[in-house]
Amino acid sequence: MADVTTQMIKDLRERTGAGMSDCKKALTECAADIEKAIEYLRKKGIASAAKKATRVASEGTIANYLHGARIGVIVEVNCETDFVARSADFQAFAREVALQVAAMNPQYVTADEIPAAVLDKERTIRLEQARQSGKPEAVWPKIVDGQIAKWYKDVCLLDQIWVKDDKKDIRTLQTELVAKTGENVRVRRFVRFEVGEGLEKRSDDFVEEVNRQAGLSPTPAAPPPGSPKSPSV
Repeated sequence: MADVTTQMIKDLRERTGAGMSDCKKALTECAADIEKAIEYLRKKGIASAAKKATRVASEGTIANYLHGARIGVIVEVNCETDFVARSADFQAFAREVALQVAAMNPQYVTADEIPAAVLDKERTIRLEQARQSGKPEAVWPKIVDGQIAKWYKDVCLLDQIWVKDDKKDIRTLQTELVAKTGENVRVRRFVRFEVGEGLEKRSDDFVEEVNRQAGLSPTPAAPPPGSPKSPSV
């Protein structure tokens, strides 16, 4: 298999506007053939989606999701026209995003939103872990980059694996919608509420709490040492 070089990835990115990771994957799948990689990206809708990402998206919708009475989510998803905003596909995507936020509790929409201080702290922690791993210093940066990439999948909405299909992430869903509608689509912001979040909670016995929720009788307390046992009935 031909090696995929950084220059190849850069050239493909300049020609298609696709992201670095998408370009690398396309080149890997196409044995480092740039023309085939361009065709690959176009078939996936990634090249066209990347070019549309610079267009103004000021229309859209507000979607919400309520999980019982404990978790609530509101999201804003934008597109270019009111026509697309009212379409079933766009509305369905917005609802899926709200459900994803409720289930996976991301902290940011994309990695670009992560404050520099937060990212620096995460890198420092992972660099120290790499130092303590006993592996050669030369591979520490690669270890850190790999761990940060995994962290993005936890905290960044678009990098998260879709809860309904572990073969796709939310960015892929968004890209597919761009290809389908022909418009720039982006998740602008979200807010997630959870009952009791940030408040100090009682330290009730966990077993007793489970029993109460299941409608079972409380677990009888054990008698103190040396005390007589209750007589048998």
